[in-house]
Amino acid sequence: MKILVPIDFSERSKKALEVAETFAEIFNGMVTPYYSHLPISELDEPYALGMSTKMYQKFDDLEQTLHDRTRDIAVQYVKAERLAKPIIGLGNAAQGIIDTSEDFDYIIMSSHGRTGFSRLLLGSVAEKVLRLAHTPVMIVENESIVGNFERILLTTDFSENAAYAYPYAKDIVEKTGGTIDLIHVLSFDQFDEKEKDLSLRKIREERLKLLKREHFNDIVKQVNEKVIVTQDTPHEAIYNHVQKHDYNLIIMATVGRTGINYLMMGSTTANLVRHVKTAVLSVNPRKPS
Repeated sequence: MKILVPIDFSERSKKALEVAETFAEIFNGMVTPYYSHLPISELDEPYALGMSTKMYQKFDDLEQTLHDRTRDIAVQYVKAERLAKPIIGLGNAAQGIIDTSEDFDYIIMSSHGRTGFSRLLLGSVAEKVLRLAHTPVMIVENESIVGNFERILLTTDFSENAAYAYPYAKDIVEKTGGTIDLIHVLSFDQFDEKEKDLSLRKIREERLKLLKREHFNDIVKQVNEKVIVTQDTPHEAIYNHVQKHDYNLIIMATVGRTGINYLMMGSTTANLVRHVKTAVLSVNPRKPS
């Protein structure tokens, strides 16, 4: 397994290296740190390297310094035998991560970086990567407690897109011996008043049991299914559920049944990532055009 970990030398981004080390140990994987350099003309000021601005003008001269700095930080969190050669990119950080990730199995990154952007601010690097990368993206916070990834929350809306996330959850608990809470949100916020029939709950519960047997039959004792009936939006219901349970990881597809464009407000995954402290693994089922 190959794991790409974008960092920017901030304390927050170093959390991603810690999590990547744990994940790599579980899957016998390799961790590749990634640093993206912006030319000085695109920055407000030089960051963290203690160099004069002249050194920023020639990327070739700077690349080895950045490579060494990136590796020096990474070895503090990742064992040497699991650490691959750092990759240094030039230009737009989000696009560089997305392009580079095509050769990787996972991206693990922090939602906050050197710039201190709020998660509520559209356009952050993490949100762009989450929206556009076709490699699964794990977003972590400083407060995320991943443990050994023993407790997994997996969401489904029964769509084909949602099914793309199931193998990732299954793969993790097969390695860790952990458990999956498989949940479906029946949100009456999505229905007209005349459609709010609680008999829908029984139908969804039966459908969830069938899904569990179809996709998780060989680890059925490690999977607990639940339908959450609520007046809240799906992301609000999932958020409230997460606050009551100590999950190590939430797994969900970026695009679900509604097919809402991620750029629009209302994406369950986007809204959840902005608000929870639990690590979130987002699986994008869309294929590059």
